[in-house]
Amino acid sequence: MYAETSLPKNAQALAGAWHSRLEQAVAAPASLLLPQGDIGLIFAGLAEFVAETIHAGKTLLVVVPDDEWLPELSNALDLTLRPLCLVLPAASFAAGIALRATLALLKSRLTRDVEAAWMTAWNAQRTRLNQHADVWHTALEWSTTGRDNGKWPTLVDKLFPICILPNAQLDTITGEPRDYLLLIQPERMSIAFPKLLLHGKQILILRDAETTANRALAPADNERRLKSEFEMLAQELGEMELEFATAQAELAEFTRLYHACVGTRIAELDALQAQIAERLAAQTPADASIKRKAEHARAQSTRSQRERTRFHELDRKTEKPFAPSGELKRLFRHLAQKIHPDRAEDEADRAWRTGLMSEANRAYRAGDTMVLQEILRQWQNGYEESNCRNHPAPQKKSAAQEMERQIRQMQKRLAEINEQLNRLLASRLYELFAATNMARSRNRDLLQEMAEQLDAQIIEARLKLE
Repeated sequence: MYAETSLPKNAQALAGAWHSRLEQAVAAPASLLLPQGDIGLIFAGLAEFVAETIHAGKTLLVVVPDDEWLPELSNALDLTLRPLCLVLPAASFAAGIALRATLALLKSRLTRDVEAAWMTAWNAQRTRLNQHADVWHTALEWSTTGRDNGKWPTLVDKLFPICILPNAQLDTITGEPRDYLLLIQPERMSIAFPKLLLHGKQILILRDAETTANRALAPADNERRLKSEFEMLAQELGEMELEFATAQAELAEFTRLYHACVGTRIAELDALQAQIAERLAAQTPADASIKRKAEHARAQSTRSQRERTRFHELDRKTEKPFAPSGELKRLFRHLAQKIHPDRAEDEADRAWRTGLMSEANRAYRAGDTMVLQEILRQWQNGYEESNCRNHPAPQKKSAAQEMERQIRQMQKRLAEINEQLNRLLASRLYELFAATNMARSRNRDLLQEMAEQLDAQIIEARLKLE
Protein backbone atom coordinates (compact mmCIF):
# COMPACT_ATOMS: atom_id res chain seq x y z
CA MET A 1 0.00 0.00 0.00
CA TYR A 2 1.26 3.49 -0.80
CA ALA A 3 2.07 5.80 2.06
CA GLU A 4 0.15 9.07 1.82
CA THR A 5 3.35 11.08 1.35
CA SER A 6 4.32 9.06 -1.73
CA LEU A 7 1.07 9.60 -3.64
CA PRO A 8 1.27 11.52 -6.96
CA LYS A 9 0.20 15.16 -6.82
CA ASN A 10 -1.49 15.52 -10.21
CA ALA A 11 -4.48 13.76 -11.76
CA GLN A 12 -2.67 12.04 -14.63
CA ALA A 13 0.05 10.64 -12.38
CA LEU A 14 -2.53 9.58 -9.79
CA ALA A 15 -4.61 7.73 -12.40
CA GLY A 16 -1.43 6.13 -13.75
CA ALA A 17 -0.52 4.90 -10.27
CA TRP A 18 -3.99 3.41 -9.82
CA HIS A 19 -3.83 1.70 -13.22
CA SER A 20 -0.35 0.34 -12.50
CA ARG A 21 -1.49 -1.12 -9.19
CA LEU A 22 -4.67 -2.49 -10.76
CA GLU A 23 -2.77 -4.36 -13.46
CA GLN A 24 -0.96 -6.25 -10.68
CA ALA A 25 -4.28 -7.29 -9.13
CA VAL A 26 -4.75 -10.58 -11.01
CA ALA A 27 -4.98 -13.16 -8.24
CA ALA A 28 -6.36 -10.88 -5.51
CA PRO A 29 -7.68 -7.30 -5.07
CA ALA A 30 -5.13 -4.52 -4.72
CA SER A 31 -5.46 -1.74 -2.16
CA LEU A 32 -4.26 1.88 -1.97
CA LEU A 33 -4.89 4.95 0.15
CA LEU A 34 -6.73 7.93 -1.29
CA PRO A 35 -4.76 11.21 -1.17
CA GLN A 36 -5.72 13.25 1.86
CA GLY A 37 -6.79 16.89 1.95
CA ASP A 38 -7.45 17.38 -1.79
CA ILE A 39 -10.84 16.06 -2.85
CA GLY A 40 -10.51 17.90 -6.19
CA LEU A 41 -7.42 15.83 -7.01
CA ILE A 42 -9.35 12.64 -6.28
CA PHE A 43 -12.17 13.58 -8.67
CA ALA A 44 -9.71 14.69 -11.36
CA GLY A 45 -7.77 11.45 -10.90
CA LEU A 46 -10.94 9.36 -11.21
CA ALA A 47 -11.93 11.24 -14.38
CA GLU A 48 -8.48 10.61 -15.85
CA PHE A 49 -8.73 6.95 -14.81
CA VAL A 50 -12.06 6.66 -16.69
CA ALA A 51 -10.53 8.27 -19.81
CA GLU A 52 -7.55 5.89 -19.76
CA THR A 53 -9.88 2.91 -19.30
CA ILE A 54 -12.00 3.90 -22.30
CA HIS A 55 -8.88 4.56 -24.36
CA ALA A 56 -7.68 1.03 -23.52
CA GLY A 57 -10.99 -0.47 -24.65
CA LYS A 58 -11.80 -1.83 -21.18
CA THR A 59 -15.00 -1.82 -19.13
CA LEU A 60 -15.15 -0.35 -15.64
CA LEU A 61 -17.46 -0.27 -12.64
CA VAL A 62 -16.82 2.44 -10.04
CA VAL A 63 -18.67 1.92 -6.75
CA VAL A 64 -18.85 4.91 -4.40
CA PRO A 65 -20.26 5.00 -0.87
CA ASP A 66 -23.15 7.41 -1.54
CA ASP A 67 -24.64 10.00 -3.88
CA GLU A 68 -22.45 12.81 -2.52
CA TRP A 69 -19.61 11.62 -4.77
CA LEU A 70 -21.60 11.66 -8.01
CA PRO A 71 -22.15 15.33 -9.02
CA GLU A 72 -18.50 16.39 -8.79
CA LEU A 73 -17.25 13.15 -10.31
CA SER A 74 -19.69 13.46 -13.20
CA ASN A 75 -18.64 17.08 -13.76
CA ALA A 76 -14.97 16.08 -13.78
CA LEU A 77 -15.47 13.60 -16.66
CA ASP A 78 -14.35 14.63 -20.14
CA LEU A 79 -17.31 16.18 -21.99
CA THR A 80 -16.73 13.92 -25.01
CA LEU A 81 -16.75 10.81 -22.82
CA ARG A 82 -19.61 11.72 -20.48
CA PRO A 83 -22.31 9.98 -22.63
CA LEU A 84 -20.31 6.73 -22.43
CA CYS A 85 -20.63 6.74 -18.63
CA LEU A 86 -23.78 5.61 -16.84
CA VAL A 87 -23.93 7.56 -13.57
CA LEU A 88 -26.84 6.42 -11.37
CA PRO A 89 -27.75 7.98 -8.00
CA ALA A 90 -29.30 5.85 -5.26
CA ALA A 91 -32.79 7.40 -5.22
CA SER A 92 -34.99 5.57 -7.75
CA PHE A 93 -36.70 8.68 -9.14
CA ALA A 94 -33.36 10.49 -9.52
CA ALA A 95 -31.81 7.40 -11.11
CA GLY A 96 -34.59 7.24 -13.68
CA ILE A 97 -34.06 10.90 -14.57
CA ALA A 98 -30.29 10.41 -14.78
CA LEU A 99 -30.71 7.38 -17.06
CA ARG A 100 -33.06 9.25 -19.40
CA ALA A 101 -30.64 12.17 -19.57
CA THR A 102 -27.69 9.87 -20.32
CA LEU A 103 -29.61 8.01 -23.04
CA ALA A 104 -30.53 11.35 -24.62
CA LEU A 105 -26.88 12.47 -24.49
CA LEU A 106 -25.73 9.21 -26.06
CA LYS A 107 -28.34 9.29 -28.82
CA SER A 108 -27.46 12.89 -29.65
CA ARG A 109 -23.69 12.38 -29.72
CA LEU A 110 -23.85 9.29 -31.94
CA THR A 111 -24.85 11.45 -34.90
CA ARG A 112 -22.26 14.19 -34.42
CA ASP A 113 -18.55 14.66 -34.94
CA VAL A 114 -16.18 13.83 -32.07
CA GLU A 115 -12.56 14.68 -31.46
CA ALA A 116 -10.15 12.53 -33.47
CA ALA A 117 -8.55 11.31 -30.24
CA TRP A 118 -11.80 9.63 -29.22
CA MET A 119 -13.00 8.39 -32.61
CA THR A 120 -11.93 4.81 -31.78
CA ALA A 121 -13.86 4.90 -28.50
CA TRP A 122 -17.04 6.11 -30.21
CA ASN A 123 -16.71 3.54 -32.98
CA ALA A 124 -16.41 0.90 -30.26
CA GLN A 125 -19.57 2.34 -28.68
CA ARG A 126 -21.47 1.98 -31.96
CA THR A 127 -20.32 -1.63 -32.14
CA ARG A 128 -21.50 -2.15 -28.55
CA LEU A 129 -24.94 -0.74 -29.35
CA ASN A 130 -25.21 -2.98 -32.43
CA GLN A 131 -24.33 -6.00 -30.31
CA HIS A 132 -27.06 -5.08 -27.83
CA ALA A 133 -29.51 -3.60 -30.35
CA ASP A 134 -32.60 -4.99 -28.59
CA VAL A 135 -31.56 -3.43 -25.27
CA TRP A 136 -30.72 -0.13 -26.99
CA HIS A 137 -34.07 0.11 -28.79
CA THR A 138 -35.98 -0.87 -25.64
CA ALA A 139 -34.09 1.74 -23.62
CA LEU A 140 -34.80 4.48 -26.19
CA GLU A 141 -38.49 3.56 -26.27
CA TRP A 142 -38.63 3.68 -22.47
CA SER A 143 -36.83 7.02 -22.47
CA THR A 144 -39.10 8.71 -25.02
CA THR A 145 -42.44 7.35 -23.76
CA GLY A 146 -41.92 8.86 -20.33
CA ARG A 147 -42.85 5.71 -18.44
CA ASP A 148 -41.75 6.06 -14.83
CA ASN A 149 -42.76 3.18 -12.58
CA GLY A 150 -39.54 3.07 -10.61
CA LYS A 151 -37.94 0.58 -13.01
CA TRP A 152 -35.91 0.88 -16.17
CA PRO A 153 -35.05 -1.56 -18.96
CA THR A 154 -33.12 -4.62 -17.84
CA LEU A 155 -29.51 -5.04 -18.97
CA VAL A 156 -29.26 -1.31 -19.75
CA ASP A 157 -25.80 -1.14 -18.15
CA LYS A 158 -24.53 -3.34 -21.02
CA LEU A 159 -24.83 -0.26 -23.25
CA PHE A 160 -22.10 1.61 -21.36
CA PRO A 161 -18.40 0.80 -20.98
CA ILE A 162 -18.32 2.78 -17.72
CA CYS A 163 -20.78 2.52 -14.82
CA ILE A 164 -20.51 4.78 -11.76
CA LEU A 165 -22.94 4.25 -8.91
CA PRO A 166 -23.34 4.01 -5.14
CA ASN A 167 -23.39 0.55 -3.62
CA ALA A 168 -27.17 0.85 -3.09
CA GLN A 169 -27.64 0.53 -6.88
CA LEU A 170 -25.59 -2.64 -7.36
CA ASP A 171 -28.67 -4.86 -7.46
CA THR A 172 -30.05 -2.91 -10.45
CA ILE A 173 -27.23 -3.85 -12.83
CA THR A 174 -26.22 -7.16 -14.38
CA GLY A 175 -23.97 -9.45 -12.42
CA GLU A 176 -21.45 -9.91 -15.22
CA PRO A 177 -18.01 -8.83 -14.00
CA ARG A 178 -16.36 -5.84 -15.66
CA ASP A 179 -12.71 -5.74 -16.69
CA TYR A 180 -11.97 -3.34 -13.83
CA LEU A 181 -13.72 -2.72 -10.51
CA LEU A 182 -12.87 0.37 -8.48
CA LEU A 183 -14.17 0.37 -4.88
CA ILE A 184 -14.00 3.70 -3.07
CA GLN A 185 -14.18 3.67 0.72
CA PRO A 186 -15.75 0.18 0.96
CA GLU A 187 -15.73 0.46 4.78
CA ARG A 188 -18.68 2.85 4.45
CA MET A 189 -20.71 0.42 2.33
CA SER A 190 -23.45 -1.68 3.84
CA ILE A 191 -23.33 -4.40 1.18
CA ALA A 192 -21.41 -7.61 1.90
CA PHE A 193 -17.80 -7.24 0.78
CA PRO A 194 -17.57 -10.65 -0.98
CA LYS A 195 -20.59 -9.72 -3.09
CA LEU A 196 -18.85 -6.53 -4.19
CA LEU A 197 -15.86 -8.45 -5.47
CA LEU A 198 -17.98 -10.48 -7.90
CA HIS A 199 -18.40 -7.41 -10.13
CA GLY A 200 -14.81 -7.15 -11.39
CA LYS A 201 -12.08 -9.28 -12.93
CA GLN A 202 -9.34 -6.99 -11.61
CA ILE A 203 -10.11 -5.03 -8.47
CA LEU A 204 -8.62 -1.95 -6.86
CA ILE A 205 -9.76 -0.78 -3.43
CA LEU A 206 -9.26 2.89 -2.58
CA ARG A 207 -9.45 3.44 1.17
CA ASP A 208 -9.58 6.62 3.24
CA ALA A 209 -8.68 5.64 6.77
CA GLU A 210 -8.80 9.12 8.34
CA THR A 211 -12.19 10.29 7.15
CA THR A 212 -14.01 6.95 7.02
CA ALA A 213 -14.76 6.82 10.71
CA ASN A 214 -15.99 10.42 10.86
CA ARG A 215 -18.12 10.26 7.72
CA ALA A 216 -19.59 6.88 8.64
CA LEU A 217 -21.15 8.52 11.71
CA ALA A 218 -22.97 11.16 9.62
CA PRO A 219 -26.73 10.62 9.98
CA ALA A 220 -28.59 9.67 6.82
CA ASP A 221 -31.27 12.34 7.41
CA ASN A 222 -33.82 13.49 4.86
CA GLU A 223 -32.22 16.89 4.28
CA ARG A 224 -28.84 15.33 3.50
CA ARG A 225 -30.49 12.90 1.06
CA LEU A 226 -32.38 15.74 -0.62
CA LYS A 227 -29.20 17.78 -0.97
CA SER A 228 -27.45 14.89 -2.75
CA GLU A 229 -30.40 14.38 -5.10
CA PHE A 230 -30.64 18.13 -5.71
CA GLU A 231 -26.97 18.42 -6.68
CA MET A 232 -27.19 15.38 -8.95
CA LEU A 233 -30.27 16.76 -10.74
CA ALA A 234 -28.58 20.16 -11.09
CA GLN A 235 -25.61 18.44 -12.71
CA GLU A 236 -27.85 16.50 -15.11
CA LEU A 237 -29.75 19.69 -15.92
CA GLY A 238 -26.52 21.45 -16.81
CA GLU A 239 -25.49 18.54 -19.05
CA MET A 240 -28.83 18.53 -20.86
CA GLU A 241 -28.98 22.32 -21.29
CA LEU A 242 -25.50 22.15 -22.82
CA GLU A 243 -26.44 19.27 -25.10
CA PHE A 244 -29.66 20.91 -26.29
CA ALA A 245 -27.97 24.29 -26.88
CA THR A 246 -25.15 22.57 -28.78
CA ALA A 247 -27.51 20.49 -30.92
CA GLN A 248 -29.58 23.57 -31.77
CA ALA A 249 -26.52 25.64 -32.66
CA GLU A 250 -24.93 22.86 -34.72
CA LEU A 251 -28.16 22.32 -36.61
CA ALA A 252 -28.46 26.06 -37.28
CA GLU A 253 -24.87 26.08 -38.57
CA PHE A 254 -25.56 23.06 -40.75
CA THR A 255 -28.74 24.70 -42.07
CA ARG A 256 -26.71 27.73 -43.20
CA LEU A 257 -24.16 25.46 -44.89
CA TYR A 258 -26.93 23.46 -46.52
CA HIS A 259 -28.57 26.55 -47.98
CA ALA A 260 -25.26 28.00 -49.13
CA CYS A 261 -24.28 24.80 -50.93
CA VAL A 262 -27.62 23.17 -51.82
CA GLY A 263 -30.42 25.64 -51.12
CA THR A 264 -29.24 28.22 -53.65
CA ARG A 265 -29.12 25.54 -56.35
CA ILE A 266 -32.59 24.30 -55.42
CA ALA A 267 -33.90 27.87 -55.74
CA GLU A 268 -32.29 28.20 -59.16
CA LEU A 269 -33.68 24.85 -60.32
CA ASP A 270 -37.16 25.70 -58.99
CA ALA A 271 -37.10 29.02 -60.91
CA LEU A 272 -36.15 27.24 -64.15
CA GLN A 273 -38.85 24.61 -63.67
CA ALA A 274 -41.42 27.34 -63.00
CA GLN A 275 -40.46 29.06 -66.26
CA ILE A 276 -40.72 25.77 -68.16
CA ALA A 277 -44.14 25.02 -66.67
CA GLU A 278 -45.41 28.54 -67.44
CA ARG A 279 -44.27 28.33 -71.07
CA LEU A 280 -45.95 24.97 -71.47
CA ALA A 281 -49.13 26.43 -69.96
CA ALA A 282 -48.95 29.39 -72.37
CA GLN A 283 -48.67 26.99 -75.31
CA THR A 284 -51.74 24.98 -74.19
CA PRO A 285 -54.07 27.52 -72.52
CA ALA A 286 -57.04 25.15 -72.65
CA ASP A 287 -55.35 22.45 -70.53
CA ALA A 288 -56.35 23.13 -66.92
CA SER A 289 -54.02 20.47 -65.46
CA ILE A 290 -50.93 22.04 -67.10
CA LYS A 291 -52.04 25.43 -65.80
CA ARG A 292 -52.33 24.04 -62.26
CA LYS A 293 -48.85 22.52 -62.52
CA ALA A 294 -47.48 25.89 -63.63
CA GLU A 295 -49.12 27.60 -60.65
CA HIS A 296 -47.72 24.98 -58.28
CA ALA A 297 -44.23 25.34 -59.80
CA ARG A 298 -44.33 29.13 -59.46
CA ALA A 299 -45.46 28.88 -55.80
CA GLN A 300 -42.62 26.43 -55.08
CA SER A 301 -40.14 28.77 -56.75
CA THR A 302 -41.40 31.71 -54.67
CA ARG A 303 -40.91 29.72 -51.45
CA SER A 304 -37.40 28.69 -52.48
CA GLN A 305 -36.44 32.26 -53.35
CA ARG A 306 -37.79 33.48 -50.01
CA GLU A 307 -35.74 30.86 -48.16
CA ARG A 308 -32.62 31.77 -50.14
CA THR A 309 -33.04 35.46 -49.29
CA ARG A 310 -33.64 34.72 -45.61
CA PHE A 311 -30.52 32.58 -45.25
CA HIS A 312 -28.44 35.01 -47.29
CA GLU A 313 -29.33 37.74 -44.76
CA LEU A 314 -28.58 35.32 -41.90
CA ASP A 315 -25.15 34.55 -43.34
CA ARG A 316 -24.36 38.26 -43.50
CA LYS A 317 -25.20 38.64 -39.79
CA THR A 318 -23.23 35.57 -38.73
CA GLU A 319 -19.69 36.62 -37.91
CA LYS A 320 -18.17 33.13 -37.53
CA PRO A 321 -19.24 29.50 -37.66
CA PHE A 322 -20.28 27.67 -34.49
CA ALA A 323 -17.27 25.73 -33.21
CA PRO A 324 -17.35 25.64 -29.39
CA SER A 325 -14.14 24.81 -27.55
CA GLY A 326 -14.00 22.48 -24.59
CA GLU A 327 -13.50 25.46 -22.30
CA LEU A 328 -16.60 27.18 -23.71
CA LYS A 329 -18.70 24.04 -23.18
CA ARG A 330 -17.50 23.53 -19.62
CA LEU A 331 -18.16 27.18 -18.77
CA PHE A 332 -21.68 27.08 -20.21
CA ARG A 333 -22.44 23.83 -18.36
CA HIS A 334 -21.19 25.36 -15.11
CA LEU A 335 -23.38 28.41 -15.65
CA ALA A 336 -26.42 26.29 -16.48
CA GLN A 337 -25.94 24.35 -13.25
CA LYS A 338 -25.57 27.46 -11.09
CA ILE A 339 -27.84 30.13 -12.59
CA HIS A 340 -30.66 27.96 -13.91
CA PRO A 341 -34.10 29.56 -13.30
CA ASP A 342 -35.40 26.35 -11.74
CA ARG A 343 -33.07 26.98 -8.79
CA ALA A 344 -34.79 30.30 -8.06
CA GLU A 345 -36.05 31.08 -4.56
CA ASP A 346 -38.86 33.43 -5.67
CA GLU A 347 -40.31 35.07 -8.79
CA ALA A 348 -37.88 38.01 -8.73
CA ASP A 349 -34.95 35.61 -8.49
CA ARG A 350 -36.41 33.52 -11.34
CA ALA A 351 -36.78 36.58 -13.60
CA TRP A 352 -33.16 37.59 -12.92
CA ARG A 353 -31.86 34.07 -13.55
CA THR A 354 -33.97 33.73 -16.72
CA GLY A 355 -32.37 36.88 -18.13
CA LEU A 356 -28.88 35.62 -17.31
CA MET A 357 -29.64 32.22 -18.84
CA SER A 358 -30.88 33.83 -22.06
CA GLU A 359 -27.70 35.90 -22.29
CA ALA A 360 -25.62 32.78 -21.63
CA ASN A 361 -27.35 30.93 -24.46
CA ARG A 362 -26.69 33.78 -26.90
CA ALA A 363 -23.05 34.04 -25.81
CA TYR A 364 -22.57 30.29 -26.15
CA ARG A 365 -23.95 30.28 -29.69
CA ALA A 366 -21.68 33.19 -30.54
CA GLY A 367 -18.70 31.38 -29.03
CA ASP A 368 -18.02 34.32 -26.69
CA THR A 369 -16.12 33.02 -23.64
CA MET A 370 -15.59 36.53 -22.22
CA VAL A 371 -19.34 37.23 -22.11
CA LEU A 372 -19.97 33.90 -20.35
CA GLN A 373 -17.30 34.77 -17.77
CA GLU A 374 -18.93 38.18 -17.26
CA ILE A 375 -22.33 36.48 -16.74
CA LEU A 376 -20.73 34.21 -14.16
CA ARG A 377 -19.33 37.26 -12.34
CA GLN A 378 -22.76 38.93 -12.45
CA TRP A 379 -24.35 35.86 -10.93
CA GLN A 380 -21.68 35.52 -8.23
CA ASN A 381 -22.01 39.19 -7.25
CA GLY A 382 -25.79 39.10 -7.37
CA TYR A 383 -25.91 35.86 -5.40
CA GLU A 384 -23.72 37.30 -2.64
CA GLU A 385 -25.83 40.49 -2.49
CA SER A 386 -29.01 38.42 -2.34
CA ASN A 387 -27.66 36.42 0.59
CA CYS A 388 -26.80 39.64 2.42
CA ARG A 389 -30.30 41.10 2.07
CA ASN A 390 -32.94 40.59 4.74
CA HIS A 391 -36.20 39.54 3.08
CA PRO A 392 -39.11 39.37 5.53
CA ALA A 393 -40.78 36.02 4.93
CA PRO A 394 -43.48 35.30 7.49
CA GLN A 395 -44.41 32.03 5.79
CA LYS A 396 -40.92 30.91 4.85
CA LYS A 397 -40.69 27.25 3.83
CA SER A 398 -38.25 24.94 5.52
CA ALA A 399 -34.96 24.15 3.77
CA ALA A 400 -36.23 20.65 2.94
CA GLN A 401 -39.52 21.95 1.51
CA GLU A 402 -37.73 24.54 -0.60
CA MET A 403 -35.31 21.92 -1.92
CA GLU A 404 -38.20 19.57 -2.76
CA ARG A 405 -39.88 22.39 -4.71
CA GLN A 406 -36.70 23.10 -6.70
CA ILE A 407 -36.22 19.37 -7.34
CA ARG A 408 -39.74 19.20 -8.83
CA GLN A 409 -38.94 22.21 -11.04
CA MET A 410 -35.71 20.61 -12.26
CA GLN A 411 -37.49 17.30 -12.93
CA LYS A 412 -40.05 19.14 -15.07
CA ARG A 413 -37.38 21.01 -17.04
CA LEU A 414 -35.35 17.83 -17.62
CA ALA A 415 -38.44 16.14 -19.04
CA GLU A 416 -39.06 19.15 -21.31
CA ILE A 417 -35.47 19.19 -22.61
CA ASN A 418 -35.56 15.44 -23.20
CA GLU A 419 -38.75 15.80 -25.25
CA GLN A 420 -37.42 18.79 -27.22
CA LEU A 421 -34.10 17.07 -27.90
CA ASN A 422 -35.82 13.90 -29.11
CA ARG A 423 -38.07 15.98 -31.37
CA LEU A 424 -35.04 17.77 -32.81
CA LEU A 425 -33.16 14.49 -33.39
CA ALA A 426 -36.19 13.05 -35.18
CA SER A 427 -36.50 15.98 -37.62
CA ARG A 428 -35.70 15.40 -41.31
CA LEU A 429 -33.10 18.16 -41.30
CA TYR A 430 -31.27 16.58 -38.37
CA GLU A 431 -31.35 13.22 -40.14
CA LEU A 432 -29.61 14.90 -43.09
CA PHE A 433 -27.13 16.51 -40.68
CA ALA A 434 -26.39 13.09 -39.15
CA ALA A 435 -26.06 11.47 -42.58
CA THR A 436 -23.62 14.21 -43.63
CA ASN A 437 -21.48 13.59 -40.55
CA MET A 438 -21.48 9.83 -41.15
CA ALA A 439 -20.52 10.37 -44.80
CA ARG A 440 -17.67 12.65 -43.74
CA SER A 441 -16.26 9.86 -41.56
CA ARG A 442 -16.06 7.80 -44.77
CA ASN A 443 -14.32 10.65 -46.64
CA ARG A 444 -17.45 11.65 -48.52
CA ASP A 445 -18.91 15.15 -48.82
CA LEU A 446 -22.65 14.56 -48.97
CA LEU A 447 -23.58 18.21 -49.51
CA GLN A 448 -21.12 18.51 -52.39
CA GLU A 449 -22.55 15.35 -53.96
CA MET A 450 -26.06 16.82 -53.69
CA ALA A 451 -24.80 20.07 -55.21
CA GLU A 452 -23.28 18.23 -58.18
CA GLN A 453 -26.54 16.37 -58.81
CA LEU A 454 -28.45 19.65 -58.74
CA ASP A 455 -25.93 21.25 -61.12
CA ALA A 456 -26.63 18.46 -63.61
CA GLN A 457 -30.39 19.00 -63.25
CA ILE A 458 -29.96 22.77 -63.69
CA ILE A 459 -28.05 22.24 -66.96
CA GLU A 460 -30.78 19.88 -68.16
CA ALA A 461 -33.51 22.39 -67.21
CA ARG A 462 -31.74 25.22 -69.05
CA LEU A 463 -31.46 23.10 -72.18
CA LYS A 464 -35.14 22.24 -71.93
CA LEU A 465 -36.08 25.90 -71.46
CA GLU A 466 -34.09 26.88 -74.56
